[in-house]
Formats: sequence, C-alpha cells, structure tokens
Amino acid sequence: MTDHRLNDFGRLAASTEMSPRQVVEKPELLRLVPAGTRLYLTDLGNVGEDDIVRAARMVADAGLVAVPHMAARRYASFAAFEYRLTRLVAEAGVREVLAIAGEAPTPGPLTSSVAMIESGLFDRLGITRIAVAGHPEGAPEISRETIRAFLMRKHELAAKSDAEFHIVTQFGFDPQKVSLWLDEIAAWGNRFPVHIGVAGPAKMTTLLKYAAFAGVENSLSFLKKRGGAVVSMLSGYDPETMVGPLELRVQTQPETRLQQIHVFPFGGLTKTADWLSARGSWTFPAAGTATYPAEVAQ
Repeated sequence: MTDHRLNDFGRLAASTEMSPRQVVEKPELLRLVPAGTRLYLTDLGNVGEDDIVRAARMVADAGLVAVPHMAARRYASFAAFEYRLTRLVAEAGVREVLAIAGEAPTPGPLTSSVAMIESGLFDRLGITRIAVAGHPEGAPEISRETIRAFLMRKHELAAKSDAEFHIVTQFGFDPQKVSLWLDEIAAWGNRFPVHIGVAGPAKMTTLLKYAAFAGVENSLSFLKKRGGAVVSMLSGYDPETMVGPLELRVQTQPETRLQQIHVFPFGGLTKTADWLSARGSWTFPAAGTATYPAEVAQ
C-alpha cells in the first residue's frame, strides 16, 4: 500500500518561505514555486504592515498559499493583532497562519501563540489552518515541561476550533534527533501532523551563521563530524542527509505523524527550488494540465 504522504517519486512534499520584502521586490521568484504550495511569510519585525499584506496578496495571486507568521509579542495591543489579521483575511484572502510567540524589545500583552489562539480571533475571521512551532532540539530558556504543557494546551484548543492544526519545526541537521523527538511528542499524546524543518542547499559558512542564530549549533556540529569538517566546509550542505532518513521513517513507520518537510532557503530560493524539483518533491505541470497539489492536500 502506497503511503499518501509520499508522491509518485517516493518523496515528501515541501513548503518553503520568503520574507515579505523579497516577495515585493523580487516577485519573479514566486514562479519558482509550484502552484498550490504553501509559502510562509516571515516576520522579523523589520517590514511594515502594508508590505506584509501586499506580499500575502501577491503570493495568493501567484497561485500559492500564503502563510504569514503571526508573532504574538510584536503586537502592541490586541487591537493591533486583530487589525493585522483582519487586513490579511480581507485584503489578501489569507486562510492559513503560523502562530508563534516571536520576539520584541518591548513585548505587547499577547505573550504566546497560545494566547492568540485562546482569543478565538482565528476562528472568528475564518482561518482554516493554524501552524504552531516545534523544536526538536529544544528551545532556549523554555523547559521541556513547559513545551509539553503548551503543546497539550494547543490540542485542547484545536478540539474546540474549526481550524486544522499542524506543527512546523525549526531546522536541524541530525535526523536521529528528529526521530527521537517525534517519538517523544507522540508519547506526550501529539496528534498534529508534523512538518519538519530542513535547511536547503547552502554554503557551510551560511549555515553556521543561521545555526548560531537559531540555537542549533549542536546539530550542525553533528553534521560536520559526520561528513568531515573540511569537506563539508568546501562542498556545502546536502539536504539529502536529512531528508532521506525522514522519508525512510515514513516508509517504515506508517504511524508516524511526520507529514512533509518545510525548507528554509538559506542558500537562496533558486537553489532550493532546483533541488526540490530535481529530487521530485516539487513538480510542475505540463502545459494545459493541473498542478500536483500534494502539499496543500494535507
């Protein structure tokens, strides 16, 4: 029996992300992504609301599914959160979001993704899917017990919501660590599908910078030891070392909640798109045919 999570090429589907500024300034990049694919819109607090809404509209107009980051602590008030979400829904047709705590020099009254979900605003404005963050390597300054409590609270909220939920994780480089984490949250009672974060093809120097920022240096150290630090620094990172074992897990452990991958395009979207297309995670239709919609179907 064929697992529905693997396409005709035996590959997991993939989402990716761009910054709103990239979308607005380089809209031609959207053509590199197959229609129907989820494209997350990052929020680092350095882009105005008008550009965020504009970018979401451009993503939708390109035939993609815009998934804007909603960073709780960045909203100065609940009214600001409501206004942003209302605009995204009304002006850009947004129906999916990634709810995260986010960071801010002076956090507003919403201190967590749970607080945003508890408000009921996502349901009231017609959001149909909510992604929440996962951290296979742990999260700085947050205990495992707190992470578990938040995840279980999100399950309680999901049971009362009209929206579907899934987890999208931070990127990492150690598939064994990801596998152990998947087993751990399953033991906690996780029922959400999981989209595992993967770094796309990139130079090792680039990955070192992002790994330090994201707190996944230990995972990157594992990669360098496995492949040889000198060789890895020279040849760059091959994401297959991460994705291959994930696809094997789906094949051998059909009960796993692993659903697909989410690719961080650190080496540039062009390089990421070339890799995903070559491996068969992304497919483009022949002229006059329908687009393969594997990713959004789940």
